[in-house]
Amino acid sequence: MSTKVKICGLKDVSTIRELAGLHVDEVGLVFAPSRRQVSPALAGELINAIRELRNADGRAPRTVGVFVNPSAGELQELIRVAPIDVIQLHGCESAELCREIKRTTGKEVWKALSVQDRSGSGQPQSAEDLVKPYLGSVDALLIDTAGGGTGQTFDWNRVPEFRHALSGTGIPLYVAGGLHPDNVRQLVTEYAPDGVDVSSGVETNGTKDIVKIRTFVERVN
Repeated sequence: MSTKVKICGLKDVSTIRELAGLHVDEVGLVFAPSRRQVSPALAGELINAIRELRNADGRAPRTVGVFVNPSAGELQELIRVAPIDVIQLHGCESAELCREIKRTTGKEVWKALSVQDRSGSGQPQSAEDLVKPYLGSVDALLIDTAGGGTGQTFDWNRVPEFRHALSGTGIPLYVAGGLHPDNVRQLVTEYAPDGVDVSSGVETNGTKDIVKIRTFVERVN
């Protein structure tokens, strides 16, 4: 199967409309504090625009809301205004909270895990130790550079370790952190993640750049 593409941090309808016909599987909307943060009301408008899109497969991309340490109650209120398809958690959310959010919202839940380079100081947790608590609690896992949102890559040699930890579970593995049009082909060719997640790597001066998005998508596929 081809690697899925998630473009994260979109904030305007005009850019969303330019995604028509591209191999974009998911569009991420950031609700956590960030320069890419959107309000629930704006997110509702963006979701309507995304649902009118048709990607290269003739489908509308799925919408993924990005959150840091939300409560299940907060998410239920937000979904009434901004009916996202997937909830992506980027904080220190426990497996128990992930299960509660799935149960109370009825939405898919993805969990982001921070990956430390083995070359760094101290002993980073093994993939198995990071992944094991969330098995049976989430619908996908995303591995990102420690800290998240840094625009920096982590040691991709750790990707096979995470793929092995998820082997046989049916849980897809997405890779984020420092991806851009000039390095994503290497990641996909050498490590074959189930999906890739990009934000700052397809921006120019902090704004989404449709030329970079198109190039990124082409190089993934």
